[in-house]
Amino acid sequence: MKLADPIEVFHLNKLFLEDQDPKKVSLGIGAYRTEDGKPWVLPVVREVEKLLANDESLNHEYLPILGFEPFTAVATQLLLGDNNPAIQEQRAFGIQCLSGTGSLRVGADFLARVCGRKIAYTSKPTWENHHLVFRSAGFEDVREYRYWDNAARSLDFAGWKADLEAAPENAGVILHGCAHNPTGSDPTQDQWKQICEIIKKKKLFPFFDVAYQGFASGNPDTDAWSVRYFVSQGLELFCAQSFAKNFGLYNERTGNLSVVVNDKNVVAPIKSQITMLVRGNFSNPPNHGARIVHKVLSDKDLKAKWFTHIQDMSGRIMLMRKLLREHLEKLGTPGTWNHITDQIGMFSYTGLSEKQVAVLVNKYHIYLLKSGRISMAGLNKGNVEYVAKAINDAVVSGTN
Repeated sequence: MKLADPIEVFHLNKLFLEDQDPKKVSLGIGAYRTEDGKPWVLPVVREVEKLLANDESLNHEYLPILGFEPFTAVATQLLLGDNNPAIQEQRAFGIQCLSGTGSLRVGADFLARVCGRKIAYTSKPTWENHHLVFRSAGFEDVREYRYWDNAARSLDFAGWKADLEAAPENAGVILHGCAHNPTGSDPTQDQWKQICEIIKKKKLFPFFDVAYQGFASGNPDTDAWSVRYFVSQGLELFCAQSFAKNFGLYNERTGNLSVVVNDKNVVAPIKSQITMLVRGNFSNPPNHGARIVHKVLSDKDLKAKWFTHIQDMSGRIMLMRKLLREHLEKLGTPGTWNHITDQIGMFSYTGLSEKQVAVLVNKYHIYLLKSGRISMAGLNKGNVEYVAKAINDAVVSGTN
């Protein structure tokens, strides 16, 4: 038996933690950091944790197999909006899962094992775990649709449309609802409308991955626009929701698989089939993170506090985008750098080559993925100029 390849982002973080250089910078792992480079527990989360700890009516009994229903209800409502007809007509519901990854896996299991679907499409590039999750669920053919034009450092929209037009009927299509990982480049609303029409015409199944609702723009409604539009057009869909980034609940594994159908009579059969899938996988989910999210989203004052926190996080990341671009342009770094501020969310696809990334890692102790993807949350006012100078050196030195 041979050793499996290390998972790049976690291996990179291990190297960063072991590095003793005082100037080291971590731009790999996708977790929010403060201006001081520290993890941040949202104040409203701390507040709710104290409330839960002091509530002696709570216990640690098993949740139902499909999870804490008050949580799945508010999570689905956050995604689809307060007055969405799919919710009012009882055609939408949620299944509590183990964060975004677990939500993707449960949905993929259902599509492959219950519905018999074998072909799925991911964007090229995509979050690397999409391929592993869907293949592990039983999808025999995980294909890619063009998404990123590295030369232009922008969306390859024509290629995306052409690849979906060529997709076979009933194929699943994984879509990043907002803050595309890893590129940070999202379609416009008009482009989403065109993609929706192709998916509807070709009878494809949209499976959204929404890991950054509210975290991307600071406005949860703005970040959910794509999903809500598809629902408004009569499409049935799955959406994997994660509350790791927007609530800072990374290790609580708090997720929701939102399901939208057109006939409420199929809700009970779907739930029964998913019950069997979950029972054979993790049996039932943990309650701590789910209770936190439910408490915050169901209380007007707590929800308002959460809104300020996601605005703070998204605002700081937008500032880092602005500062990094300004420093690169001030240095006269070859190439164009407007894509850094055109992109949104936690990540930026810089366009740096593997050799240029190696210069950053080996010479400057700046840790980022070989693809050139950086986590903007790792930048702060104390290191952004250092990072810009390092990027400038890597580009100017001629390595490509």
